[in-house]
This record gives sequence, C-alpha cells and structure tokens, in this order.
Amino acid sequence: MTMFFDPFRELDRVAGQLLDNRQGPRFMPMDLYRDGDHYVLNADLPGIDPGSVDIDVDGQVLTIRAERTARSAEGVTWIARERSSGTFLRQLNLGQGVDTAGISASYENGVLSIVIPVSEAAKPRKIAVQAAGSPAQVEAAAVES
Repeated sequence: MTMFFDPFRELDRVAGQLLDNRQGPRFMPMDLYRDGDHYVLNADLPGIDPGSVDIDVDGQVLTIRAERTARSAEGVTWIARERSSGTFLRQLNLGQGVDTAGISASYENGVLSIVIPVSEAAKPRKIAVQAAGSPAQVEAAAVES
C-alpha cells in the first residue's frame, strides 16, 4: 500500500494533537436555520452509535452529548489515526420563543437532526386595529367596503 507524504498535513496533524491534548468534550460542527414555524439543527456525528447520543433540555439550554469509542485491536500497527474519539458536546441557549416540549430528534447517515418548534406566542400574527368610536360602526364600515 502506497501512502503519499504531505509535510504540511503531517505538521497540521501533529500540531493539532499537541494543542488539543485535552481529555474533555470534543467540538461537533452544526448548522442551524429557521424553516417556517420551527428551527432545524443538523450536527455532524459520523461513526457515532445512535444509542450513545443524549439530548437534554434544562430550562432554555439544549445539551447534545455523544460518545465515539476508539476501536483498538491487539497487535495492530497504526499507519494513520486521525479520527478523534471521546465525548462530543454542544450546548445552545434556546431563548424564550421556542416550544421546548415539542422538540424532536432523528439520526441518519451520521447527521443528528433536531427540530425545535417556535412557540405559539412567538409566531407572527395580525393585530386588529380599532378606530375611535363604537365597535359596531367600525364593523359595519368594514363590511360595506
């Protein structure tokens, strides 16, 4: 098996290992967007067992935690080992305009998708304007128009 040596990639890998020598949670990349009356969060978690994914809501804080275990075999000589293992963690402050009771999640092809509905109070709505005078005259004028 032939491997091409890229000195810059190797330097980046070594620097990453030296600077990221922490034992704590790893970072998980994510996208967050609003689609109509709900928010959608997509987080990349490739190679993670769906059973190890834990999603909690405490007040207005959403916490996503997942675990990737390192695969090791006896007598194996590693040529390259770039996939990080350990705990992945992300926390988001949801704010006041979401329905925390209606949050749902799914996991497919290494992507965790969380749907966060907007609360009824935070949805856009029309407000009726009442003119000075009796409400009966305003309603009659509106019907005639």
